[in-house]
Amino acid sequence: MCEHDAAVPGEAVSERDLEGRRILVTAGPTQEAIDPVRFISNHSTGRMGYAIAQRAHERGAEVVLVTGKVSIEPPAGVEVVDVVSAQDMFEAVSARYGDCDAVIKAAAVADYRPKHAAADKVKKKDGDMVIELERTVDILSWLGAHRVAGQRLCGFSMETRDVLENSRAKLERKNVDMICANCLKEEGAGFGTPTNHLTLITREGMTDLPLMDKLDAADRVLSALFSLAAREG
Repeated sequence: MCEHDAAVPGEAVSERDLEGRRILVTAGPTQEAIDPVRFISNHSTGRMGYAIAQRAHERGAEVVLVTGKVSIEPPAGVEVVDVVSAQDMFEAVSARYGDCDAVIKAAAVADYRPKHAAADKVKKKDGDMVIELERTVDILSWLGAHRVAGQRLCGFSMETRDVLENSRAKLERKNVDMICANCLKEEGAGFGTPTNHLTLITREGMTDLPLMDKLDAADRVLSALFSLAAREG
């Protein structure tokens, strides 16, 4: 069972309080090709990232949404950059992050991809098949290593056990300002749900949010991130 600390009440959201900010949000899954027919992916629907992009735009920010393939419509008024693979997402983010006040990486990016993607469909044969995998670029770590002065970085941590311990370690290891942790095994907080239960972890402490609609959770994420003092690098 995934455990969280007691909930902490949040502050009211100020409308248009992000006017003049430029925010990059990543969302959805990536797809790593095995051949032209098959790929490795995950169950992400993009709903949390899309909710963050929507609320950031409604609160006045200029928003760039870098998104994997999903079945939901992007929010109106945001710049949408469609990608497929983890490498595509890295290239899109690394080309755009430099002039952003914040990067919120809510996408579920594949950690591994097939080392060799076949040019033609792999035909079925008797016996087993082994697919050799290699690491993809760790986008959040790259951002932490290349952050610009005054930029806020936020990542997500989807866990199935030791949620807080793993997420705290990720905060330090990847040199980011906030990690939004949740548990796949908790009802209402996994992929594809309209709700989420997040714990917001920073160097200053931890805020456990109650289960809430993802748009409300998006507001809390944005407010918490921009309440942090901007770091010089």
